[in-house]
Amino acid sequence: MKRTIITLCAVAIGWMCQAQIPVYQDETKPIEERVKDALGRMTLEEKVAMCHAQSKFSSPGVPRLGIPELWMSDGPHGVREEIQWGSWSNAAWTNDSCTAFPALTCLAATWNPEMAALYGKAVGEEARFREKDILLGPGANIYRTPLNGRNFEYLGEDPYLTSRMIVPYVQELQKNGVAACVKHYALNNQEKQRWNVDVRVSERAMYEIYLPGFRAAVQEGGAWSIMGAYNKILGTHACHNDLTLNRILKGEWGFDGVVVSDWAGTHDTREAAMNGLDIEMGTDSRPDKGISGNKFRAQDCYLGDDYLQLLRRGEVSEAALNDKASRILRLIFRTAMNTKKPFGNMDYAAHSRVARTIGGEGMVLLQNSPTKKGEQPLLPIDPSRYGKILVVGDNATRRLCMGGGSSELKVQHETSVLTAMQAKYGDKISYAKGYQAGKTMYGSVEEVEQSVVDQLRNEAVTAAREADLIVFVGGLNKNRFQDCEDGDRQSYDLPFGQNELLSELLAVNPRVVLVLVSGNAVRIPNPDHIPAIVQSWYVGSELGPTVVDVLSGDVNPSGKLPFSFPVKLEDCGAHAFGEIGYPGDGVKVEYREDILVGYRWHDTKKIPALYPFGHGLSYTTFKYGKPALSAKKMTADGTLTVTIDVTNNGQRAGKEVVQLYIGDDKSTLLRPVKELKGFQKIALAPGETRQVTFTITPDMLKYWSEATHSWQAEPGKFTAYVGSSSTDIRGKVKFELEAPL
Repeated sequence: MKRTIITLCAVAIGWMCQAQIPVYQDETKPIEERVKDALGRMTLEEKVAMCHAQSKFSSPGVPRLGIPELWMSDGPHGVREEIQWGSWSNAAWTNDSCTAFPALTCLAATWNPEMAALYGKAVGEEARFREKDILLGPGANIYRTPLNGRNFEYLGEDPYLTSRMIVPYVQELQKNGVAACVKHYALNNQEKQRWNVDVRVSERAMYEIYLPGFRAAVQEGGAWSIMGAYNKILGTHACHNDLTLNRILKGEWGFDGVVVSDWAGTHDTREAAMNGLDIEMGTDSRPDKGISGNKFRAQDCYLGDDYLQLLRRGEVSEAALNDKASRILRLIFRTAMNTKKPFGNMDYAAHSRVARTIGGEGMVLLQNSPTKKGEQPLLPIDPSRYGKILVVGDNATRRLCMGGGSSELKVQHETSVLTAMQAKYGDKISYAKGYQAGKTMYGSVEEVEQSVVDQLRNEAVTAAREADLIVFVGGLNKNRFQDCEDGDRQSYDLPFGQNELLSELLAVNPRVVLVLVSGNAVRIPNPDHIPAIVQSWYVGSELGPTVVDVLSGDVNPSGKLPFSFPVKLEDCGAHAFGEIGYPGDGVKVEYREDILVGYRWHDTKKIPALYPFGHGLSYTTFKYGKPALSAKKMTADGTLTVTIDVTNNGQRAGKEVVQLYIGDDKSTLLRPVKELKGFQKIALAPGETRQVTFTITPDMLKYWSEATHSWQAEPGKFTAYVGSSSTDIRGKVKFELEAPL
């Protein structure tokens, strides 16, 4: 509110001094006229000053002209607590708590763009209420390896799913007058060696796999800002990379917004000046000049005084500076100087309901079987079946909104799984910790003494003997080297001795429900011995109630996996070529699996996943009819439709995600067996049937040609697959493309 008043006062002063409002302050004028007018009033020094940070999370405006600064906040799962002006220490405010929304892996697992819109609207309201102009998110990087510490911040392994989920998030967020800053552009698929690793990747893999989510955010979502990544791409750092920023983002895609560096992701003044970076953030030392600590000033940034001197000497283009300043002004007019934007709100109750709704739709029932023939599956939990329910696991009580790096949140409240189970089932619930995760520390993780490990395990196993049902809440957490920024996982296994604990629990009591809290796939030894497994993700403030909603059956699970669960790490394409494929040789990492990421690798190489992309069960069952095709041939300017009837033939209302994949039956170059090209989430009452229709367009048949630097398709036969997952195909139809595209 106070910044809106300041802006209005500046407008009033300008009107009184000049008898009319300057064009740049007149919101009735087109933005481009306002940008041109403001730019013409600015000095060289004022333009340069806008191109770098003034504090940890703000960049300057033009005080002389009444143009305010830009204020930023980490996201994308909630608005980060306030940070001090010049250090990473917390500002110790008492009014900067937030709602923690589910991690983006959970959002992707909903397979529901309506949930993405709901998410963007709610988090945008809180960001606007906190007077933020830019929210640093959402993330659009592709899940390449299950070891990546930041996978939980992204939307899975498939570019189509990522694209369809990111667009409504961006659109609804920005309706609050808060810019989405889509990150981390691009090819930031590991945290290990992230600062300098050089990603070697084919042009085709970039365009088909790693860039579509960003392109959709820009061209369909209208994103107002993009954040560069730390890594290098084909030899040049991503935050000042001519190929990705100038030629692709601003050139081919027509991006009119601002490129923001990741914090301390800028390394060179000339490259930053000419290769597409607009605002440099986070630089707090210059090793090349021996400046660090308290001696470092804002103007010591690469785009500070050094940039100004290059401009004055005519060594870099002033046109490039004017382009940067124009983009920054455009963003300020869209956000900080937009007096028509809503006020936002911090309605914890309403936003907690949003978080719980999204979390409920995103939880994935991986398997659910009875322990004996003739019995009902363990889930949903019917209290009349169980007298004693034992909850086991560190994650049942851990505060999981803390940690994880820049996504750490200061939440208004956070309800644990144990608390929610006690609220639902009362004195039936008992608890044994079972394992201890230790404390998070940068650079290392605290070891737990073996005597403590043995004691906790023995206590849990003893209690399990007397229980009628065990709910094991395990998985990962946000400690370093798990799901956390700046450190990849060190193993595909479950940490902290959970595999051994699970084996001992199952040996004394087979009635075990495993609740996996994580943003990544994990290796599950002997999964057939575990009757029920739920992938619950990091759900935020409402983790406990959301888990219990699904375990109890109050919510029928309908989530689908946004990435594959390999049986073992070597089954993942990124790990099939030795260390050069991940994490690299210390200088570079080579994406030798090329376009075969995730299920594309499993399908094409005939390597079954433990749980495939798109997999997710329900407490009801769905029957698919036979798919029908509108025609057998497609022309270059035509479309086809595929229709299929889906029936809920169970006893509970539920939701099903119907998935469309398309494969090129015969191609002159490598293509995956099939690729996701459509999905619809439908709600069905028991016995209800609905017809689902997909439209197949020519673009769905294309691949990226490096020879012509364009999208094209070869004539010939294609197959449309309709199913409940990438491997659970319920029907397929063939058609022919008559002419090349």
